[in-house]
Amino acid sequence: MNAEVIRTERPTTNSRLFAHTRWDAVPALAGLFHLGYFVGLFFLYPHAPLWLMLILGFIYSLMVNANINGVGHNFIHNPFFRSKILNRIFGVTQSIACCFSQTMYDAVHMQHHKGNSDHQDEKGDTIDWLSIYRHGHDGEAENPWSYMFLSFFRDDVGAIRKELRKRNSGDLFWGNLELVAFAVTLFVMFLFNWRFVIFYFLPFWYLGHCFSYLNGYYRHYGANPDKPIAWGVSSYGKIYNWLFFYNGYHAEHHFRPKVHWTKMEKFHQNIEDLQKQEGVRTIKRAHMLGFLDPDLPKRGERGAHVGDAEPSTSLSRSS
Repeated sequence: MNAEVIRTERPTTNSRLFAHTRWDAVPALAGLFHLGYFVGLFFLYPHAPLWLMLILGFIYSLMVNANINGVGHNFIHNPFFRSKILNRIFGVTQSIACCFSQTMYDAVHMQHHKGNSDHQDEKGDTIDWLSIYRHGHDGEAENPWSYMFLSFFRDDVGAIRKELRKRNSGDLFWGNLELVAFAVTLFVMFLFNWRFVIFYFLPFWYLGHCFSYLNGYYRHYGANPDKPIAWGVSSYGKIYNWLFFYNGYHAEHHFRPKVHWTKMEKFHQNIEDLQKQEGVRTIKRAHMLGFLDPDLPKRGERGAHVGDAEPSTSLSRSS
């Protein structure tokens, strides 16, 4: 494999605030806007008509999906700021906006890159806790709708905390702090307006995470878990990738997880011929709409490129 072709270019900056590039101000501001939107919903709820609140709630669900898979995802691989404490504080704001721990998401996502949506082993287990094959049968991927609606309830907090404890870097403390931060936020909101939390916020919050899992499903359905360059499925729509900070380039991302979002398009151009040779799957729609793809492989009929592939020994599964 040509080392020059797969070489990754790292952005550099003389900024005292940002670690990689000043362009990271865009996802950082997007994350803070999401937090402001969430708080704004609480204050607007008693005054706005139901039809408007339903629309705004649905938008919040879409924002949860975009935040997790865009802002939060890029923040995991390339933390935005030079200051460690500023990165920690931003993680707390992310945790409140999405109502889950950003640091614990980090642990789950790193496990995802260790397994890359791997098939079950002889014991029926997968390395990747999010693998679309983890709860499947007969070597096939799980039904997308059960994956979408049930994955939210499958997180093993004990296993996540155990993984954070191994790092010995303060991540366990910050993960717990983030849990407390969003729990206290919801509790205060509950005290002032319990109807907002129970009947309005929780359903749209759950829906947002379901959208995120649906996104994740089609980022790997039809990919090849045994071939590093084909570990993911890519979608190259401009607007989609602007909104998700180039996480649509998902095969590229799994092949080289540390490529910065501002360099992803160029990296794709460098390896495009190699991807075609290796049968990397692409779809024309955003991943969340992957079920509408006209060339979608049928469940129960693995694509030939997956079934015939030989496991690669040239690259590690880890990120």
